[in-house]
Amino acid sequence: MTLAATVEVHRGAFTLDVRLAAADGEVVAVVGPNGAGKSTLLRAVAGLVDLDRGAVELDGVTLSRPGLTVPPDRRRIGLLGQDPMLFPHLSALENVAFGPRAAGVPKATARQRAAELLAAVDVAEHAARRPAALSGGQQQRVALARALAADPRLILLDEPLAALDVHTAPEIRQLLRATLRRTGLTSVLVTHEVLDAIVIADRLMVLDAGRVVADGPPAAVLGAPANAFVASLAGVNLVLGTMRSGAVLPAAGAPVAGLAEAPIPDGSPAAAVFAPTAVAVYPEQPHGSPRNNWPAIVVAVEPGRSTVRVRLSGPPDVLADLTPGAVAELDLTPGRVVWVSVKATEVALYAR
Repeated sequence: MTLAATVEVHRGAFTLDVRLAAADGEVVAVVGPNGAGKSTLLRAVAGLVDLDRGAVELDGVTLSRPGLTVPPDRRRIGLLGQDPMLFPHLSALENVAFGPRAAGVPKATARQRAAELLAAVDVAEHAARRPAALSGGQQQRVALARALAADPRLILLDEPLAALDVHTAPEIRQLLRATLRRTGLTSVLVTHEVLDAIVIADRLMVLDAGRVVADGPPAAVLGAPANAFVASLAGVNLVLGTMRSGAVLPAAGAPVAGLAEAPIPDGSPAAAVFAPTAVAVYPEQPHGSPRNNWPAIVVAVEPGRSTVRVRLSGPPDVLADLTPGAVAELDLTPGRVVWVSVKATEVALYAR
């Protein structure tokens, strides 16, 4: 399903004026500071907020325009938020079967479909449990199955990982990615976490004060920050390429090895993510060093509060946060040739 939305909504002094498009099967991540209009955009697409101007179309069919709003329950749009919002008195199976049953699907058929979806999100063994007996991650898995049970044409994800702990969030992140790839569902993901966009999304759109300030592939958006918020998102190093023997091989430059949460087949698209603080800089090629090292040229040296950020051109290009003493000792000035080194244990690898 293709989504084409021109959303203009006025709320007092705030105006949301956004054009959002998603191709069939595309996952678009929407990020921005608090108050940028991200959730309002999702609610407008879902039919929960009326438009002052514009239109929302799904596969060419108009769902919203001023004076016309197709009710949310007739749009076949799934909505998954940070609160699973499961019915507390129903089992996991009955929660998932609820949507199809409400649409008139026979009870046995709805329950069979629910069982299949619970298996797909790896909670089949908890089908008989009520939400109170499930962990936060298990509840979110059930909520995802429930969203899929309604056979949506589009799925909206409003910070679905925000309420999860640091151990559960990576699991659900990978589950979302795998599920969206497997189903081919066109999706819009609102998130505060840049890693969600890197791992899950095909495209990254940045909102600020109700307007789009950047839109494109995640690497392109993060590589050329459009404002201070995007610059803060770009506080990680990102290397995109193809998986080769436990490392991401970029189109040009040295491979970057790391650790993956789940096996990534050789030849598949992958990303390596690591912090600027994980980057060490040497005047010459280090010996007996971590697996990842390559020559680079100092492009810029930018003072910070407690560290100095050094921009280095490889490829791959990286940011390094060093102490002022290290910068002085190494005489890091623009144009100087150095060697970059990053421990593989500091690098997270993700399938793309």
